[in-house]
Amino acid sequence: MRSVLVAIGLAAFSTSANAQAWPAPEHTGAVSVTTQVIENTGHRLTDGYLIPDGKSRNISVFVEGDYAVTDKFSISAGLPYVMTKYLGPHPGPPPIPSLPSEECRCWNTGIQDVSVTARYSLMNSAVGLTPSVSYGAPTNGYDPRGEAAIGFHLRELRLVLDGGVRLDRVSPNLSLQGRYSYAIVEKAADISHNRSNMSVEGTYLVARRLSVRGFAAYQYTHGGLKFGSLPPSDLVFPGEVNTAQRLYQHDRLLKDINWHLGTGGSYSLERVDVYALYVWYAKGADAHAGHALTMGVSVPFER
Repeated sequence: MRSVLVAIGLAAFSTSANAQAWPAPEHTGAVSVTTQVIENTGHRLTDGYLIPDGKSRNISVFVEGDYAVTDKFSISAGLPYVMTKYLGPHPGPPPIPSLPSEECRCWNTGIQDVSVTARYSLMNSAVGLTPSVSYGAPTNGYDPRGEAAIGFHLRELRLVLDGGVRLDRVSPNLSLQGRYSYAIVEKAADISHNRSNMSVEGTYLVARRLSVRGFAAYQYTHGGLKFGSLPPSDLVFPGEVNTAQRLYQHDRLLKDINWHLGTGGSYSLERVDVYALYVWYAKGADAHAGHALTMGVSVPFER
């Protein structure tokens, strides 16, 4: 289920009405509603080998509010509603008791984790630089077990730095942005699994109301468990997932390392912005394989 969290994070970074490296004007804000469909098409072992099993489909609706208190400081808060369905084709590995929704291939639904973010702009010119801090926590006691879980049910603190540059010498319509974030994640089964996420994005303003973009993103999990690989690997499957407790919680404990590529665009109407984003899971280790489609609307306002 880490795929859900990553893709939502990418969507928030790539489709915000105001680029994260540059602050929004004072006393302005936006309310956004984002819908995302994720197709998890299998699992990658520690050596990257794809196992086309344990497939699932995840649909989420993410509601977020963003407000610029000053021309430097802004806050935002968001909450996703997640629907997941296990597609198989085979049951989950024993001795994990299957969730009822996985046994019947039914939808498992619920509210996931609330997130709150505060940003402060250090530079706002042709070069933008904005650090931020974000906190996420579960809103209820949902079950984090299995492929059809709606989330990890773990608290985390994210430290983020967004930077951007407008490439006026190349084209006044072209800009580049980059992001680095470090997440301090609550331990589970006494396993540390903090993570780093990095991304770079290029945006081009095709017309006054239309922009297109492309990006690449990388995730590295510090700590976590390796699932191993097929023989003759030095670490044979199931690798470090070698106890019943670790197997029970393995989805949120794996050393998830992955590359994502994506493209999308946004269009500004009179009173609303619409956007779409496609994400492809390019490669990885101890991670999901698949792709995601994100679409949404953002309604700006001014106080």
